[in-house]
Amino acid sequence: MKPQRPYLVRALYDWIVDSDEIPYLLVDATVEGVVVPTEHVQDDQIVLNIGPNAVRDLQLGDDYAMFSGRFSGVAMELVVPMQSIKAIYCRDSGEGMAFPEEESLPSDLRADDDEPPEPPRPGKPSLKLV
Repeated sequence: MKPQRPYLVRALYDWIVDSDEIPYLLVDATVEGVVVPTEHVQDDQIVLNIGPNAVRDLQLGDDYAMFSGRFSGVAMELVVPMQSIKAIYCRDSGEGMAFPEEESLPSDLRADDDEPPEPPRPGKPSLKLV
């Protein structure tokens, strides 16, 4: 299945904007492919205002969030890989969602590579009156 994060980011962005709030992204600046102003990175993270009045040409794709923003009066094209987004939330209310470090299935749902799945057994179907 496709990763959930891009769909959740887009849905939460729409919900936050429709609620007349300002959406913010918390981004892990150490992830490969992140293009943000390094002078604003603190503790390997950066918080970005992605509200409609703060950015231009916002694209929330499946792999990247891309947009133009201004930092200290200087325009910059930002690129944020989806896996680098740690959270999306409202500035004022704090409502939103934080994402886990690693998106994976719980261990009891993961398929073991050592054991191939059992093939379905052909047989006569049976019905039971309940």
